[in-house]
Amino acid sequence: MSPNGSDRSSRRPMRRKLPQVLAAGLVLATATGCTYKDFPRLGMPTPVTDEAPRILSLWQGSWAAALATGVLVWGLIIWSVIFHRRSRTKVEVPAQTRYNMPIEALYTIVPFIIIAVLFYFTARDESALLKTSKKPDHVVNVVGFQWSWAFNYLENVDGNKATTNINSPELAAIPDKWKKSAPEGAEGVYDTGTPATRNPQTGNPGPTLWLPKGESVQFILTSRDVIHDFWVVPFLMKMDVVPGHTNVFEVTPNKEGTFKGKCAELCGVDHSRMLFNVKVVSPAQYRQHLKDLAAKGQTGYLPAGIKQTDHARNAETKNQ
Repeated sequence: MSPNGSDRSSRRPMRRKLPQVLAAGLVLATATGCTYKDFPRLGMPTPVTDEAPRILSLWQGSWAAALATGVLVWGLIIWSVIFHRRSRTKVEVPAQTRYNMPIEALYTIVPFIIIAVLFYFTARDESALLKTSKKPDHVVNVVGFQWSWAFNYLENVDGNKATTNINSPELAAIPDKWKKSAPEGAEGVYDTGTPATRNPQTGNPGPTLWLPKGESVQFILTSRDVIHDFWVVPFLMKMDVVPGHTNVFEVTPNKEGTFKGKCAELCGVDHSRMLFNVKVVSPAQYRQHLKDLAAKGQTGYLPAGIKQTDHARNAETKNQ
C-alpha cells in the first residue's frame, strides 16, 4: 500500500472519533461545578412571579445558542489544528480557498439567521413583559431618591369610594393615564426609608415594600433627582427610574417570602446603599399592613418626583 493510502486509512478512525470527543468535552464543560438543581437556571435565582419564567427561558435559550455556536467554533479550530498542522503535511503554505461562493454565503447568512432568531424571541418576550392591565389588582408608585426609596400605595384602604385622593399634588409627576389604573376611592398610604432602615424580620438594610401573593401589581416608577433603577432580584427584571419620565411594568408575585432589591443604576456616591426589601404575603396580610400604615398616620402620598415632560423634539436651536 502506498504511503498516501496508509495515511488516509489512519485518518479515518480519528475523524470518526472526533464527534465523540467533542460531545464528551461538551458534557464535561456544562456539568463542571453544577448540580442538577442549579444548572437549568444557569446562575439565575428562583423566579417568584408569574412573569419571571419567561425571562429565565430567554436566558437559558441564549446560553444554549451561545454554547452551540461555541462548540461548532471550537470543533473547527481543533479539527484544523489536528489535520492541518505543518508537521503532518510538510507543506509550507497550505492550499488556499478563494472565491468560494457557497462558503462565503454560509458565513454571511448563518450569523444573520442567528441574530434574527435572537431578535425575534427577545422582541416577543419584551412585548409580553411590558403589557399592563387597565385595572390591575394593585398599584404602587415606587419613588427613587438619593439615597433610598419611597412607596406610595394607591389603594382604597378605608373602603369608601368617596375619599379618593388620586389628584393629590404629590402625584402630579404621574400622567393621568396611569392614575386611572388605581382603584376608585384610592386615598392611599405610604412608606419610606433611609439607608439605615432595616427589615425587622431579616435585618437586611433598606425599607420594605409589601406585596400580595397571587394578585397583579402595577409599578409606576418615578424619581425625585437622578436616574435610579428598580431591581427586585428574584423578579429577574429591572427597569430604570427616570426623572421627568414615567416607566411602568406589572407582575404577579406567586411565592411568599422576603426578597432583596437594589438600585441597579450608578446614581451617585451612596448608590451602593440604595437597598430595599420586598415582602410577599397573603392578600389578607397585605390589606392589614395598609391599615397599619394608616393607623400610624402615613396616609396620603409622598412627592412622586419631577413632573413628566414631553419628548424633546427639534429642541436644537437653528443657526440663522
